[in-house]
Order: sequence, then C-alpha cells, then structure tokens
Amino acid sequence: MIENYSIEDFKDFLKTYITLPENDWNQIKAEFEPQVLKKNEMLLEEGSVCRYFYFFNEGLFRFCCNIDGEDITKTFCKAPYCFTSKISFRNQTPASEGIQALEKCVVWRITYEQYKRLEQIASWNTFMRKLMNEIQEFLENHLLESKILTAEQYYDKLLERFPADFMQKIPLKHLASFLGVAPQSMSRIRNKLHKKSKKLT
Repeated sequence: MIENYSIEDFKDFLKTYITLPENDWNQIKAEFEPQVLKKNEMLLEEGSVCRYFYFFNEGLFRFCCNIDGEDITKTFCKAPYCFTSKISFRNQTPASEGIQALEKCVVWRITYEQYKRLEQIASWNTFMRKLMNEIQEFLENHLLESKILTAEQYYDKLLERFPADFMQKIPLKHLASFLGVAPQSMSRIRNKLHKKSKKLT
C-alpha cells in the first residue's frame, strides 16, 4: 500500500545536500506524488518521452538500451536517490534508454511542468546543481575505470563500494552486460570474488 511509504524520507535525503528551510520543503513535497512498480516492471520504455523526475528510497533500478536486438545495461541506480532520463526529460523528446525496476519500488515523481516550478526555489536549485555534479563525477569515473580495469577488477571495486547483499540482487545477465562480459564469465568472476571476500572475513 502506498500509504505505508512516507515522502519524509525525501526530506532527509535533500538535507544531506542542502540546508532546507521548512517553507521550501512544504513547497517541494506538495508537488510530488507516489507511484508503485512491480519487480521487473518498466518505468520508462526506450523511445517514449520521459515525463517525470523521480526520487526513491528503497529498491533498485536498471538503465538499459537495445543495440542490434541485444538488451544492454548502461548503469544501475541504488536507493535512496533521484533520477530521470536526463536528455529525454529536459527536452521532452523520445528517450534513448529504458528504466526498469529490478525489485518492487515506490517512487515519488514530479512532471516537467512541476520541475520547472521548483526551479523558482533557491534551495532546490542548489540541490540539483550538487546532484548533477555528483552524477557527472560518477559517470566520468565509470568511463575511466571501464577503460583501464578488467571486468574482474571493476567488479571488485563495486564490491568495495556496495554491500554484498545489494550486489547479489542484480541478476547475473544484467551485471554481465554492464561489465561487458559473457554471463558465464560473470558467474566465474562473482564466485571467485565472493569466495575471496569470505576468506577475508
């Protein structure tokens, strides 16, 4: 039930980036509405226009695209976080990517028009600037590491950054696609590194 989820989690998330006046928060939360997604449900289909900007505090999303008939995983988004299909949302044009819930998720969303209204709030603009800088830094690091590290080395780094139970939630085929290896190779890498981590504990 949606009633069991509180947008107050979004307030806590915002406050990790900015000082949030109560009046600003009241304006922000008034714009958001909840949406529930089932496991494996598509939040955005590739080729559709992304109409919303989202926050979620529990769950896992996958950004993906179809290249020559092959389902390719671009990246993952772990809660709590904000996300959208940036270019599609900003320009209100068809998206070159899809977004899929890998487990049941509740998102809080605003339309493009509501997003533009929030740009009148100084604290919101500060939050968005910091969020975009953070995302840009992640993408640059990902690009660099994908060029200089092997799939095994990169997966080892992911294990350092994220809890093992979180990594286990990601289906093998999607993780393999993200790292650019065959599922069989990904299975060997995951088993090897998880055995290694158990020996160290």
